[in-house]
Amino acid sequence: NEEIPRLPGETSITDKEVIYVCPFNGAVKGRLYVTNYRLYLRSVELDPVVILDVPLGVIARIEKMGGASSRGENSYGLDITCKDMRNLRFALKQEGHSRRDIFEILTKHAFPQSHNLPFFAFVNEEKFAENGWMVYNPMPEYRRQGLPNEQWRVTFINEHYGLCDTYPSLLVVPYNATDDDLKKVAVFRSRNRIPVLSWIHPENQAVVMRSSQPLVGMSGKRNKDDERYLDIIRDANGQISKLTIYDARPSVNAVANKVTHSLQYVYSSHDYYSTMFLLSL
Repeated sequence: NEEIPRLPGETSITDKEVIYVCPFNGAVKGRLYVTNYRLYLRSVELDPVVILDVPLGVIARIEKMGGASSRGENSYGLDITCKDMRNLRFALKQEGHSRRDIFEILTKHAFPQSHNLPFFAFVNEEKFAENGWMVYNPMPEYRRQGLPNEQWRVTFINEHYGLCDTYPSLLVVPYNATDDDLKKVAVFRSRNRIPVLSWIHPENQAVVMRSSQPLVGMSGKRNKDDERYLDIIRDANGQISKLTIYDARPSVNAVANKVTHSLQYVYSSHDYYSTMFLLSL
């Protein structure tokens, strides 16, 4: 219908005469249009015209109101609860299966995954002037910090997020650590978040790195590849004899405390982590 604003890929599915029970204007007679993107109501007897434009993705719940024996005014129709706190009520005629048709169509298209339908975003395929994947380019930032250099290199091992799906596609790691080393370390780190460089001091070359905790568990398990990798990191810093590891996880429950104590024991008491010092923030 020409009265409905359309997005690329948006198509009309049905339209019915309804009465919108408006919380501000009372009963509003209009025509309700349903597309694969929105629910759109336009009043037919009011000036100014009442417009209701609701993306189907905003709908949280659809319920039938009233039954065949309902006799009260505007007591038969649909109640729609939205995620933006709106509650919409539409009264429909009992004859002609108008309610059933709209209920079934809205249920399918407001919850497309449950009905093997595509999200509208993939039908719409909106074109943007700028490629959102290229908004941030890490290489200029690394170069600003003087990277790569003789001690640190850029690796593309996570280019397709296969190593760690919560890390950037480009990572800075010690020059002497191979990509195979990184894969071995990843299996011993929560969510595969290996230690990677975030910042390097422009003069003394000290670095700040980020990682998740090693999976030492309650029993204080060890991993030689992880131990060796931390030694490589320490050697890349050059001017330090020990790494300081800051544990930023909350320690509000017994399990967290036990794991923290286990980490403290592993880092502080074992020869294989003797070059580490753990501090809890």
